[in-house]
Amino acid sequence: MSCSPEVITRLYRIRKTALEMLKDRGYSVTDEEIQISRDGFRDKFVKENFKRESLEIIKERIKDDGKLEKVCVVFSNDPKNTGVKELKTVVTHMKHENINKGIVIIQHKVSPFAKNVVNEGRGTLEVFEEAELLVNITHHDLVPKHELLTPEQKQAVLENYTIKEFQLPRILKSDPVARYYGLTRGQVVKITRKSETAGEYITYRYVVDK
Repeated sequence: MSCSPEVITRLYRIRKTALEMLKDRGYSVTDEEIQISRDGFRDKFVKENFKRESLEIIKERIKDDGKLEKVCVVFSNDPKNTGVKELKTVVTHMKHENINKGIVIIQHKVSPFAKNVVNEGRGTLEVFEEAELLVNITHHDLVPKHELLTPEQKQAVLENYTIKEFQLPRILKSDPVARYYGLTRGQVVKITRKSETAGEYITYRYVVDK
């Protein structure tokens, strides 16, 4: 497959956002990887007979419980609806490589049956459309800073306010920023907004499914 300059620029921006997303989730991503130039990206990845699968990213992080977690970011080659077969191929790949989480970046939509594969993954498989990652939404001036609290930090907040977690304001797991950070049900996120009077205004949100 040959790539036009427009497609190269598009894929460059999407992969950069994906790397920034992984770094913000705590995975071992270097600044050099994120800051690679468009021309450097083209020279490294866009070879003869280019396929999107060559853009795959595999990274690791240490979770709060001290265990190692691996994630892979896979770019779908299907220009239309990504189907069951392709997602199951990703799941098989994850099992062979001992990868805990998979992120599939699709060009268009996921077929209705393929959505079941994602749901069956119970959080181990995420899907983003390319259009969702063209721009890093967390860099927008109107998006406040979000920080995922550790279990210890979450408990400290609940004790400080003498409340139960479900009494906190909520944020949907499907919220674009929640999806960017990979938030899951039961977690608590700290949100810091700029305030003209107080300088900063801090709130906390409890992640819910719906």
